[in-house]
This record gives sequence, C-alpha cells and structure tokens, in this order.
Amino acid sequence: MNKKSILQRSRLYAKTRTHFTGKGYLEVETPALADGLIPEPAIHVFETSFTSPFHPSSLCWLTPSPEVFMKQLLAEGSGNIFQISKCFRNSEQIGAYHNPEFSMLEWYTVDADYRDSIAHTEEYISAVAPSGTPEHLLPPFRIESMHNLCFSHAGIDLDKLQTLGKLRDASVRLGISESDTPDTWESLFNRIFLTFVEPEIPQDHPLVITDYPAQIHCLASNKATSPYKERWELYAGGIELANCYTEEINPDRVEEFFREESAALAARFDVPNAPIPDSPHDYHLLFCNQEKPFPPCSGTALGLDRLLMLLGGYDTIEGVILFPISARL
Repeated sequence: MNKKSILQRSRLYAKTRTHFTGKGYLEVETPALADGLIPEPAIHVFETSFTSPFHPSSLCWLTPSPEVFMKQLLAEGSGNIFQISKCFRNSEQIGAYHNPEFSMLEWYTVDADYRDSIAHTEEYISAVAPSGTPEHLLPPFRIESMHNLCFSHAGIDLDKLQTLGKLRDASVRLGISESDTPDTWESLFNRIFLTFVEPEIPQDHPLVITDYPAQIHCLASNKATSPYKERWELYAGGIELANCYTEEINPDRVEEFFREESAALAARFDVPNAPIPDSPHDYHLLFCNQEKPFPPCSGTALGLDRLLMLLGGYDTIEGVILFPISARL
C-alpha cells in the first residue's frame, strides 16, 4: 500500500470537486455498465452479461468512458456537468501509462467550443496542482496545430495529402513500410504521427495539439472551410493527458458517424457473421433522438491517474494505482 499516493489522490479529487462545483458545474454519476456504446473500432471493451430469473438475459459492456450517458444528460437539459469515473478498455498494452481499469475526469461546458476548453483546462490544472509542481507541467499551455507539427517534424503538408494515395506516397518517402493489413488514411496517419511527431513533442511545457484531421473519425464538429476537426489533445511531460472536442450536434452527421463506425467495427473481425463482442448490434442515437435539441457544448476527458503521476513525481501510473493489473498477473 502506498499511503502517500492515497493521500495525494484524495486531495486531487477534493480539489477537482471544489473547482468545478465552484464554477457552477453539476457533479453526476453514471453507470459503469452499459447496454449500448458509442461505436469506436479502435477501442476494445470488456463484455459481460446480465442474467435474472425474472428478465431476459442480455449482453452488457463496461464503459470505456462516461460519454454515452453524460451526453444523454446534456440532451435532457443538465447544463454544465462533470464526473470522476472508472473506465475500462481491453486489449491495450499494460505498462507505465496504461491500465485496463483507470480513472477519468470528464466535463462538458454548454455554449463553449474547443478553444474555450483550453482556457478551462489551464484553470483546472492551476487549481489542483500542489505547491512545488515543476514549471514544465503548469500553464500556460503552448498551442500548435497538427498541420504545423507534421510539417515541422515529418516535412509533410497535410492540406495536400487528403487522399489515401497521396498520404501513402508521402509515407513511402518517409521510409514507412507497408503494414501487414491494408492501411486506411487514419491508420497510416497514426503511424506517421507516432514515428515522427510524437517523439519530438517538447517536454519543457504542456502542449496542446489542435485541429486533428477530419479523416480521424470522432464526434467532434468539423472546422469550417478546412479538412480538420475542432479537437485538441494535451501532452504534459511528453505524455498524452487530455482529449477535447467541440461536440458534433448535427443529428445527420452523428447518424452518419454511428453508421460508418458500426460498419468498421463489424469489419474488424475476420470470421464471417461472428458476433461483435465489444458493442451491441443495434445502435440507437442516444443523444440525438431526444425531444430537445442537443446543446452546443465542448467536452474534455482527462486521465486522472496520469495527472496524479505527473503532479506526484511518479515514474509510472503503477505508483498511484493501488492494485494495478500488472501486479496481479
């Protein structure tokens, strides 16, 4: 037992609640067990089942984030909300920055966009950082677009590489070999980013990478007159710490996302007609079939174990999780 990390987590959560409730956010608690999830082919989830002598049995999934339920609350008029939750992701590496069960802070601000959320996140980090936190972990954040970072570190102009063929040609020039499975635009871009850009992310100050390519499918709104989405990710100490969108509120685009990602999820399995263990077969639009329109808002998700690791000076998240799975394997 690491009593020091227990105390540090307790203080972090207390400061987090004080910060958000002081700004008028409502703390919510949503289920960790879901009968429907947002389809995300890149995420593998834990499947379980509900059994009862009085009701039909059904498949359920542990939530990889509280997004699916928090957005229903937003659609019902909750206003600004936040949550500290346990999240679960399967088939990922276990190590310094990953555990299949982890703690997440997620908050949504109504009538805000992703740029507003940069300032909100700076305020939050400043509010919860203990005295003596190294300067390289504190605001103000540096802000760089994904386009500029790729141009600086990989020598590619994303504006001119909007087709898979052109991006593949660029990857060949960069010396990236073909993968064993056919590349999509997104998978090839990720390989370029992880090879050339992420290792060069500076660690002397937190960095916000803005405007991710629209070909990386997510529920962020499109940036006007450009091939990018209103999305950013925060890196601190060289570690990915937070992810933020201006949330997509157009029901037609949300429906298209569900349809395309559901198909991609089904195609991920090689056996014809095999059941899909990570998600239900029939998706409902969750936050677009409400009587009230979904409000304009921005959502941010931040890994609390990683934040605690950075603020507490630990080398891995195993130092701040009481029972990491690596110690139980």
